[in-house]
Amino acid sequence: MNERIRPPLAAVGIVLGASVVLVAVTLVSWWSGRPLGPLFALDVVAGVLSWALTPLVLWRPVFATAVLNVFAALSPAATPAASIGALQVARRRRFPVAAAVAAGGVAAHAVQGLWRSNGGMSYGWWLVLIVVTYGALLGWGAWAQARAALIHSLRERARRAEAEQGRRVAEARMLERRRIAREMHDVLAHRLSLLATFAGAMEFRPDSSPEQMSRAAGVVRDGVHQALEELREVISLLRDDDPPDGDGVHPQPVLADVPRLVEESRSAGTEVELREAVDEPGEAPPAVARTAYRVIQEGLTNARKHAAGQVVRVALRGGPGAGLEIEVRNGLTPDRPAPAGWSGGAGLVGLTERVHLAGGRLDHEELAGEFHLHASIPWPA
Repeated sequence: MNERIRPPLAAVGIVLGASVVLVAVTLVSWWSGRPLGPLFALDVVAGVLSWALTPLVLWRPVFATAVLNVFAALSPAATPAASIGALQVARRRRFPVAAAVAAGGVAAHAVQGLWRSNGGMSYGWWLVLIVVTYGALLGWGAWAQARAALIHSLRERARRAEAEQGRRVAEARMLERRRIAREMHDVLAHRLSLLATFAGAMEFRPDSSPEQMSRAAGVVRDGVHQALEELREVISLLRDDDPPDGDGVHPQPVLADVPRLVEESRSAGTEVELREAVDEPGEAPPAVARTAYRVIQEGLTNARKHAAGQVVRVALRGGPGAGLEIEVRNGLTPDRPAPAGWSGGAGLVGLTERVHLAGGRLDHEELAGEFHLHASIPWPA
């Protein structure tokens, strides 16, 4: 760890304070009971210089500690500053560099012990004490460095986890916005197809009674107003960063809404036959009910587009544990064959994807002059 960050003033103050106290204690303990001599002046000078150099270990720990080791070889007053420097090197530099600096400190104090008396302690024990002290400083610094690296790693992992969580939330919100927009698109397409049917009836039956024309015009007017409102909601949804809470802009359809959907198609002039045999329709999971409703809605919408005037037969059966079976059949007009892909939603591809997301299967085929659409959706017991 090669730190080049300028240390704060508080750290400089702490180092200076600790160093001056340790230097003073060392001088007092060393010269207490001894007559003052030339070596006292040397110790004072070495202590003042080492104290002045101590803050440098926060900027240049290796260089400053090497200089302090030279002073420590001359005077015990420099020992506290040299020890502080060795600890800083062990905390902030790689272990080989810290070990080399510690070895330099041991060598410096070995030189000091050769020509300065150590209060009756033998030279061998003096060396043992120095080696143990510097070993402790080296271990302490290495532990502090490893702890700092671990804390930094944990903080980085927490930052990355937070960023990843934010990305997942953004993706979830985008997927929810797309889902709601697709739902709104299907509703809008269904409504516009009803309006097109009423408008076509008004165009091709100008001889209708005024009451019928007025009723059809009212339906078209109300439908256009609703379609515009729904279009505004779709545009607002795609622009807004915060999608609405819940299941969407409108309440999501359930199986009980299927008769109303069929009645809308009948009011538009499409002959629809509905057969329902569903056990506990109110207990259907939301995804199952919504998918079944959309399959029937797409079938009715595209029957009006591609098989106008043909009878549409809708069958809905199933229940918990048995699954849900949806079948939509309509005759084909001679001039309009079965469509290869529908325009409602994303066509048969989009409808197939919707059913697959619910865990089901969608099939379609042209058989005996009819277009068959069959969906099977699992319904857990």
